[in-house]
Amino acid sequence: MKTITVFTPTYNRAYCLHKCYESLIRQSNQDFVWLIIDDGSSDNTKELVDSWIKEDKIDIQYHYQENLGMHGGHNAAYRLIETTLNVCIDSDDCMGEEAIQKILDSWERIKDKSEFAGIVGLDADEDGNIIGTKIPENVKETTLYEIYHTHKVVGDKKLVYRTEVVKKYPPYPIFEGERFVPLGYLYQLIDQDYKLLPVNEVFCVVEYMTDGSSMNMLKQYRRHPRGFAFSRKSRMQLADNFKDRFKNAIHYVSSSLFIKNGAFLKESPKKLITFLAIPLGVLLNLYIRFKTKGEF
Repeated sequence: MKTITVFTPTYNRAYCLHKCYESLIRQSNQDFVWLIIDDGSSDNTKELVDSWIKEDKIDIQYHYQENLGMHGGHNAAYRLIETTLNVCIDSDDCMGEEAIQKILDSWERIKDKSEFAGIVGLDADEDGNIIGTKIPENVKETTLYEIYHTHKVVGDKKLVYRTEVVKKYPPYPIFEGERFVPLGYLYQLIDQDYKLLPVNEVFCVVEYMTDGSSMNMLKQYRRHPRGFAFSRKSRMQLADNFKDRFKNAIHYVSSSLFIKNGAFLKESPKKLITFLAIPLGVLLNLYIRFKTKGEF
């Protein structure tokens, strides 16, 4: 069995998926499986992947499912993965140069330390520039929450998890008519129980596509309010300071207004903070409605 699964949820991305494929072929260490989760594509994704499987240059697994959104793709991946480690490389991104070797070298340092859920590395753009900032070199263990809130690191980072750890936690919820739940929900749950090994090496080369969720967050926010409200309730409950709880309460109020949930205060895990956040939540809701008018 291979050591790591690189999984890629994809939806109608046949036009760019080849870049991810080519970056995996270039890896000198081939101790990985590429698991493609086809989330209901209507383009020629399946035919393209079939042609790559016939080429037999790397180990590829293909799974098709009805369109459930990015988090539904992650649910399927975590259900199917059997390797020791896993990492998600999005359909519009590439594996970094020698990234598999760098991940497995780092894994040797923690594989016998059960307190570690995995590794956190860097993202870079196509010109080699680090996305955001590096992790301070003096940090030897961390959580994703600490990276951003304690160490003040900015920019997306790439997570590599032990598969046995990920499988301990519940899957992302699926809300009828919605296709998005923020992935950070799971990561924050893992943060409560485990540490991550920080590695200032590039694991992923990213390109923010115009049709990607990162570039359309306000639209996503309005289109999938139940998913966002669910995530904000969890973040409120797990945040370790008032400022973070209050910020998430504002977003929770805003999302609750989109779904006309009159019981949002009763359902909140932090009722007083949520009550205080109502005025700003209303303003945020109005702002999003204004910025996305004509889209809905």
